[in-house]
Amino acid sequence: MRTKVPPGRDVLLRTVRSRGRDVATGAVLGAGHQFGEALVPVLIGLVIDRAVAGGDAGALLLWLAVLAVVYVGLSFSFRFGARAGERAAEQAAHELRIALVRRVLDPGGGAERGRLPGELANIATEDAKRVGAVNMAVMTGISALTGLLVSAVALLRISLPLGLVVLLGTPVLLWLGHLLSKPLERRSEAEQEQAAHASGVAADLVTGLRVLKGIGAQAAAVERYRRTSRASLGATVRAARAEAWQSGVVLTLTGVFIAVVALIGGRLALAGDITLGQLVSAVGLALFLIGPLEVFAWANAEFAQGRASAARIAAVLAAEPGVRAGAAVLPDPVRGGLRLRGVSLGALREADLDVSPGELLGVASTDPAAAQALLDCLGRTADPETGVVELDGVPLPDLDPARLRTVVLVAAHDADLFEGTLDDNLGGTGHHTDRALAAACADEVARALPLGTATEITEGGRSLSGGQRQRVVLARALATERAVLVVHDPTTAVDAVTEARIAAGLREHRRGRTTLVVTNSPALLSVTDRVVLLDGGRVTADGVHGDLVHDDATYRTAVLA
Repeated sequence: MRTKVPPGRDVLLRTVRSRGRDVATGAVLGAGHQFGEALVPVLIGLVIDRAVAGGDAGALLLWLAVLAVVYVGLSFSFRFGARAGERAAEQAAHELRIALVRRVLDPGGGAERGRLPGELANIATEDAKRVGAVNMAVMTGISALTGLLVSAVALLRISLPLGLVVLLGTPVLLWLGHLLSKPLERRSEAEQEQAAHASGVAADLVTGLRVLKGIGAQAAAVERYRRTSRASLGATVRAARAEAWQSGVVLTLTGVFIAVVALIGGRLALAGDITLGQLVSAVGLALFLIGPLEVFAWANAEFAQGRASAARIAAVLAAEPGVRAGAAVLPDPVRGGLRLRGVSLGALREADLDVSPGELLGVASTDPAAAQALLDCLGRTADPETGVVELDGVPLPDLDPARLRTVVLVAAHDADLFEGTLDDNLGGTGHHTDRALAAACADEVARALPLGTATEITEGGRSLSGGQRQRVVLARALATERAVLVVHDPTTAVDAVTEARIAAGLREHRRGRTTLVVTNSPALLSVTDRVVLLDGGRVTADGVHGDLVHDDATYRTAVLA
């Protein structure tokens, strides 16, 4: 029966395999470096026995030349081996970041569920870096093992007892190092989780900074972050304490081991079983062994932290998609007819709705959660718990969400702008963009900027006012020219005069194409062909805005209160 590999360990294995060539190159060069390092004490012992002790100047020059050649080889192998190892680590981290971003941006969604944006950013940076570093740990571990084996062989040739001490003692030290890394692995995982959560909270607070200032909630926000940061600091200190404890104990054990090797070598020299040069070689090899053994301790710590980070990465990569891709195909061309039958999702309860192709429909709601659930269904960020949503007779769950979104665009109320020029945020220049800017009254925003649409705006569009951002976001949605467009509260931050102009521009720009305006704004609802009211999660009213204001008290309260 085949053993199931834990997801975190599987990520580690795939990461190392993906950069196998670089790791192998670095390991070979590193092994050469360690071989040379282990050879140096042996050569010094030979110099003492064959040149210094006999007073042979020619032999001394010869062995010094050999040492010089070895040092040239050491320099070469270290330089290129380290480069190969760093390349393997950085490339692996890069590939993991790409895989994580691809998963997060997958049209099926699901990876972001239960995670703050800052947490995902932390996983894609710090955790990916730690897992990538495992490649360097593998390479240096192989190199250190080579150094140990060469040292053991050299010591066996000098003295059988010394060689046996190294061969038998090293596995014991490695096993103890592995045991000592377990607490570090657990605390490293907790550290990364707390750090990711703190990053997420910080990003969340920065995003909502203006709102927090507006409602005077800065003190509460600071206190929330202080608690989160304190928890992260505590986890980091515990992880650092575990790492220091592990390193200290391993270093102590290593020192005891080296002392035992030196003690045995000294007794053998005093007994005349080995020469002075061999004693120098043995002591030199014993001191050299500190390096490989410290490397093993470091590699154990890297593996412990890498396993913890790999488990977090694996959880994101293996996250269940929010919606599944279907194989159905939409008719060509897409007419834009929508139909909801018995749709329930969250606050939406058995909602029925028909939208004719080319219709401009207003959707008012007494419950914002019901409006959001409708947006989720239409954009397929979630599928209905019961009921069905159809586009031109094709159920949305039967479609690939990526293909659906080339036809249907749901423009969220809180959609962000990106760092770059206004043109970049609008998706380029051209006739469609100019028309969209005019329809959303965003051409006024462009004219107010120093370089027009070529002006750089900051991340999230924070260099613009709230009303300017909303107009640019609406213009971006209109410029896509989707067959079906759903906009959610696109004018909450603009003045009444501008809102009326936007309403007229929206109607004119989308003439003949299906458009849903989910809002309680009278100015926008008044220009629609028809309005439906969501109350209690169901469609309870359907008619022209003016008639509903006059005849339906619930609708009147929802849009005029």
